[in-house]
Amino acid sequence: MQVHLDDKGLVPAIAQDAKTGHVLMMAYMNAEALRRTLESGQAWFYSRSRRELWHKGATSGHYLNVRGVSLDCDSDAILLQVEPIGPACHTGATSCFFTPLAKGGAEFASAPATPRDVLRELATVIEERKRTKPESSYTAKLLQGGIDRVGQKVIEEAGEAALAAMKPDKASVASEVADLWYHTLVLLAACDLKPEDVWEELRKRRK
Repeated sequence: MQVHLDDKGLVPAIAQDAKTGHVLMMAYMNAEALRRTLESGQAWFYSRSRRELWHKGATSGHYLNVRGVSLDCDSDAILLQVEPIGPACHTGATSCFFTPLAKGGAEFASAPATPRDVLRELATVIEERKRTKPESSYTAKLLQGGIDRVGQKVIEEAGEAALAAMKPDKASVASEVADLWYHTLVLLAACDLKPEDVWEELRKRRK
């Protein structure tokens, strides 16, 4: 059965107590975490903040012994039937779901934008400039110059970024690399490609 990963290569995984039916926690898995879970019989997840695999219980001793793994009907969420050793939550609670929400009492906080979100948003703006061709847009004018012109700008910006790196001014390096990334996204748009095409290529190279 094929597991459908999101654009970050992850799938949400819910751990449920196999005996009581209580939902214990929710975390994310990538392909490697799922593979290790299936092979080891204990839950492995992927930490989005640390960007690394983590073996549930490796530090606390509160392992989740897996007794069954199921996919939902859309193949984009996983249910783990587990036998927990100790509390599942890092707070010491049996379940991570212990905070009640009263009607109308919820407050919302947006997750901070990830680097990929920022690049995707910029790529969307570039695609809009490519489609609408506003006269005042530098991006539109650059795209109208064709792939050769855009490619030339990428070469120029790469050189400026490299030269900036030879100096001790970190802010200058960040500024020049930002210019390079922007022009690289314009080059992708000129070639009818999207950042996701690059992500997919990088996934193939991940070992």
